[in-house]
Amino acid sequence: METIKINDRRFKISIPEAEIKNRIKTVAAQISKDMEGKNPLFLGVLNGAFIFAADLMREMTIPCEISFVKLASYQGTTSTGTIQEVIGINENLTGRTVIIVEDIVESGATMKRMIEQLGTRNPASVHICTLFFKPEKLKEELDLDYVVFRIPDDFIVGYGLDYDQGGRGLKDIYTIVED
Repeated sequence: METIKINDRRFKISIPEAEIKNRIKTVAAQISKDMEGKNPLFLGVLNGAFIFAADLMREMTIPCEISFVKLASYQGTTSTGTIQEVIGINENLTGRTVIIVEDIVESGATMKRMIEQLGTRNPASVHICTLFFKPEKLKEELDLDYVVFRIPDDFIVGYGLDYDQGGRGLKDIYTIVED
């Protein structure tokens, strides 16, 4: 088993890049079909979702726009449970179809906060598209409209996701290897 080291931890490949891109293409086709005629605004959550958002946008077949918001709730390998808004939303969302593009949904706290904030801006609708979803960690009631991968409660890096800022640029998804 080939492993890599990021900071003080070892990781092994769990999802290869080709599988990630194939699944994103499938989800983009579904979103394009569902959102035909709506010109949705994709709202990517930084930093983790930037690669996913870019790849998703390149696969869309309908007119759409993208913007980004930055929220933080992680330190190391665990969520702090506190979400801090770092960069806000500048677009007028009144009457817009908004699709939140998130890297990973675990507890659902970040998405719940985003939906509450977006709701005050009168969008026509708000949808969630996540690259990864850990169903066993979900604590908030959420409707996840588009899920690329349902995964177990393992710590992962790569494809935009990091471990203390390391590993974001990896093309594959890696899972932590316990010593």
